[in-house]
Amino acid sequence: MNILFASSEARPYVASGGLADVAGALPLALNAKGHDCRVVVPLYQAISDELRRGMTFLASITVDVAWRKQYCGIFTAVYEGVTYYFIDNEYYFKRDGIYGFYDDCERFVFFSRAILEMLRVIGFKPTILHCNDWQTALVPVYYKIFYMYQEGYDNIRTVFTIHNIAYQGKYGREVINELMGIPMYHANWLEYDGNVNMMKGAIETADKITTVSPSYAWEILDPWYSHGLDRILTEKQYKLTGFLNGIDVDSYNPATDGTLAPPYSNYSVKNLEGKKACKKALLAELGLPESDAPLVGICTRFVAHKGIDLIRYVFEEMIHQGIRFAVLGSGERIYEDFFREMAWRYPGQVSVTLGFIPALARKIYAGCDMFLMPSQSEPCGLAQMYAMRYGTMPIVRETGGLRDSVRDAGGERGTGFTFKTYNAHDMLGAVCRAKDAYYDPARWKQIMLNAMNEDFSWANSAELYLGLYRELESWNH
Repeated sequence: MNILFASSEARPYVASGGLADVAGALPLALNAKGHDCRVVVPLYQAISDELRRGMTFLASITVDVAWRKQYCGIFTAVYEGVTYYFIDNEYYFKRDGIYGFYDDCERFVFFSRAILEMLRVIGFKPTILHCNDWQTALVPVYYKIFYMYQEGYDNIRTVFTIHNIAYQGKYGREVINELMGIPMYHANWLEYDGNVNMMKGAIETADKITTVSPSYAWEILDPWYSHGLDRILTEKQYKLTGFLNGIDVDSYNPATDGTLAPPYSNYSVKNLEGKKACKKALLAELGLPESDAPLVGICTRFVAHKGIDLIRYVFEEMIHQGIRFAVLGSGERIYEDFFREMAWRYPGQVSVTLGFIPALARKIYAGCDMFLMPSQSEPCGLAQMYAMRYGTMPIVRETGGLRDSVRDAGGERGTGFTFKTYNAHDMLGAVCRAKDAYYDPARWKQIMLNAMNEDFSWANSAELYLGLYRELESWNH
């Protein structure tokens, strides 16, 4: 099966978040199953010279952006067996950064239209065109309006994945004529609550809509989670489904992780000895005294929807329980200041590192006993899967991908500790249950083994997506 994966970012070329992980890993897993999945991304300035050296020029075309005709260069490269296409236009993409510009609407209108125009010259016709988030949400809209009856464009099925419903591509109605070039009799596909909403356009026109976890698929039908899109999603829920993302189990493997060089130590589900060495080394690196007291890791962006308010509310109660913290992250000033103050007030129990340091994050996954992730909403979440892979017990709120990936240790097959309501003392209760289990070595070891034996590889997720693709392919027969 031929699949074209359209994304505004993809590892290893350019990344700002989880979408890049999916765009880098899912095509690789699909190709491993004998399919031909290719990826298309913008040719950003941020892509390194080293990676650019592997690219070859394919063609140049013009792309309509409403009444303008814009240059579009098409480059290609192969990385780990996956073919990538790069859409080049220096006016749109030769900038510092990838998002957050005044003309983002125009930039990604151009990108969406270029993806479809590119199919005329690359010698590859997809059966499935898989689009992601608002930056490629216009692809199924344009396909329905302008392309589906053109020669060479027949029988292409479109899938649209919502990675985070908070970012929808909302603009004033004037962009329909001025930038998108969409006839006004199709404007109703994009209009929503008095604005143009690009994600709403994809929800209307794509053949299938997916989210990055099963729970998130039904949560976004609720106004609490939907950021206003619940009405259209409820109407279109017959084509909505959710598949849990995977993680790179080769890179995130405590048995082979190069970050865990001495004084850290590699370890595995069959030999857990190195886990103790990792805790000892982490405490030393963070300047905390050596102790057997439970060590809780927090690696996150300091923003409200990550549940930092809950942590703030009962932080000192957790400290008085004898729990210690290794905190890594950055974000809103109010939360950074709070963690700074806690590190100053409890220097023997709290270590805070502001910023994002991938190597330290891995050491926290390996060296901590527990990992706290009390998110208000979490479409999928990867950190809890990394933590389990390293035998560090997640403490999570039952929302989105956290609910789908962590089973509470109240049962025999438990892999972590969960709580339901968005309430600080419910979270504290889960932390206390984790602490009690920690002091029962036989039980704690069993929970660790359960967690480390979970299979979060992309091969599982790829099989679920293939089931969806096959259903769409069968519509053509």
